[in-house]
Amino acid sequence: MKQDGPLAHLIRQLSILPGLGPRSARRAALTLISKKDDMMFPLVRALTEAAEHIKTCPVCGALDDTLPCRICSDGSRDRSVMCVVATLTDLWAIERAGGFRGIYHVLGGVLSALDGIGPDHLNLGRLEERMQDHPPREIILALPATVDGQSTAHVVMDMLGAYDLKISRLAHGMPIGGELDYLDDGTILTAFQARG
Repeated sequence: MKQDGPLAHLIRQLSILPGLGPRSARRAALTLISKKDDMMFPLVRALTEAAEHIKTCPVCGALDDTLPCRICSDGSRDRSVMCVVATLTDLWAIERAGGFRGIYHVLGGVLSALDGIGPDHLNLGRLEERMQDHPPREIILALPATVDGQSTAHVVMDMLGAYDLKISRLAHGMPIGGELDYLDDGTILTAFQARG
């Protein structure tokens, strides 16, 4: 039986979110409805506030409620080192680790022929503008260790080849606490090739 109405509409909207299928969306919707004061109304306010105030930084492509973003505005950042990441979640992971104090550039994804994502869909034009305006001394490519991530890294390296700067990539291989028996063959091979 096909349902219609506000509850069905809420379930459909929730099921669009990554990681939520129809069943998870139904559970989430029912939880929100049953706890309106504690969960639903605060969520509505948070969504409205985010929709009204969160913008894309015109400098690096990150999301923030200030323009330029807090990282681009931070005068204590080392502007001679730029880390290129695929997504904002990658930037957050690096910031959480706390070891990088340079600046960032968020591409907005990686190349994917299957998904129809080409170079024009990524924030590559702005990256090239930044190289012409104030080129850093070093670019660190912190892109996924996937076929699409590696393809994206090659496109970025080709684009930046004309500039006098160091291009480095994050190391790949053995994770801390990793046991050889539990690692896949590709990770072990990469660890051997990148050994220091």
